[in-house]
Amino acid sequence: MVLDFFRRGAGVEAVPEQKASATGRVAAFGTAGRVAWSPRDTVSLTRTGYGANPVVHRCVKMIAEAAAALPLVLQDSAQRYDTHPVLGLVRRPNQAQGKAELFEALYGYLLLSGDGYVEAVAGPGPLPGELHVLRSDRVRVVPGADGWPMAYDYVVGSRKHRFDVTGHTPPLCHIRAFHPQDDHYGLSPLQAAAQALDVHNAASRWSKALLDNAARPSGAIVFRGADGAGGLSADQYDRLLGEMEAHHQGARNAGRPMLLEGGLDWKPMGFSPSDMEFQKTKESAAREIALAFGVPPMLLGIPGDATFANYQEANRAFYRLTVLPLATRVTAQVSEWLSGFAGELLELKPDLDQVPALAVERSELWRRVNDAAFLTDVEKRSLLGLPALSEPADG
Repeated sequence: MVLDFFRRGAGVEAVPEQKASATGRVAAFGTAGRVAWSPRDTVSLTRTGYGANPVVHRCVKMIAEAAAALPLVLQDSAQRYDTHPVLGLVRRPNQAQGKAELFEALYGYLLLSGDGYVEAVAGPGPLPGELHVLRSDRVRVVPGADGWPMAYDYVVGSRKHRFDVTGHTPPLCHIRAFHPQDDHYGLSPLQAAAQALDVHNAASRWSKALLDNAARPSGAIVFRGADGAGGLSADQYDRLLGEMEAHHQGARNAGRPMLLEGGLDWKPMGFSPSDMEFQKTKESAAREIALAFGVPPMLLGIPGDATFANYQEANRAFYRLTVLPLATRVTAQVSEWLSGFAGELLELKPDLDQVPALAVERSELWRRVNDAAFLTDVEKRSLLGLPALSEPADG
C-alpha cells in the first residue's frame, strides 16, 4: 500500500520542469566514449586496411609484387623444362593478365582474406585454356556430409555459379592460410593486425581533426555576467560560435589572435602527456602491422626500429622469412593442381639463383657444395634443388 501511494504520487504537487544548458557559460567542451572496433569481415578490413591505410597497403603491395616477380622453374624428377605447355599457361594465364599480374592478385587476396582461389577454364586439350583468380570475398565453401568441401559457390548479387570439386581434378584451386579455428577458410595477417589497424587509423583521424577543428579544445571561453550570474543569449551564443568557426578554427587560421568582448574570459587548457603521445602510438601500431605481415619496419621507413644493421640485411630477411615461404607454398599447390590436368607429376617453384636479394647466400651455398669432394654430382645437384642428370647409355 505504501509503495502504491508513492507510485501514484498522491498528495505531491507536480514541479514545473526547467531545462538549462550545461554549456550555457562554456563555449567548448570535451567528450569521451567507449572503444569501438571496426568490423572484422573481409570487405570491411580490405576497405579500411588496404584501401585506406598506407602501412597495410605498402605491406601487401611489397609482398605480393616481390613474390609475383620471382622467376619460376618447372621440373620433374628427371629434367628441368625450358618449354612446356604448363609453363606457357603460367606465363600467359589469360588474355588480360600475365604471370606477374595473376600471381600478384592471388598473393594479394591471400594476404587480405586468408584465401586465394584460381579457376581453370576448360580448353581444347587436357590443360586448362585459361586461369583466373577469383575474388575471395565472393566465394563460399559448400561442405559435404563428411565436412570436406564438395563445391564452391561464386556469388555476385543475386547470381550464383557453383564449382563442383568432387571430381578427380577440380576446376577450382583453393589456397588458404592456416586457421586454427576454421575448417574451410584461412586466417589472414590483416585479421591478426586488425586492432593495430584501428589504432593507426584512429591516430590519423585524430591528427587530421586537430588540424581541422581542434577535436580536443585548447581552451574554453567562459562567460562572466554581472555579479557572476546570467548567460549568453541565443543570438550571442550563435554569433560567438560562428566567429570562432570562421576566424579561429582550421589550419588556415592557426596562430591568429582572438579578440574577446566584455564578459568573456579565455581559459587555456593544455594537453596531457598521454594526449601528446599519439604520434608514438601511431608508430607502434605501424610496427605491429608490419610484424603481422612479416615486413621489416626498416623497409617501410618506420622510425625507431634497430632490428637489422642495415637495409640490405633487412631486405634479405624479408625475402628469406616472408616472400619465399609464401611463394614456395603457393606455387607448390598450384603445380600439384595443374599436374592433375597434365597427367604427370610436375614441380613449379621459385628459381632462387635468380633472386638478387639472395645472391650472396646462393653464391656461398654453391661454393660450399662444389668444394665438398665427398659428395657425388647427383648428391650435389639434389642439394641445390636441381633434377638428377640421366645416366649416359653404354657404348
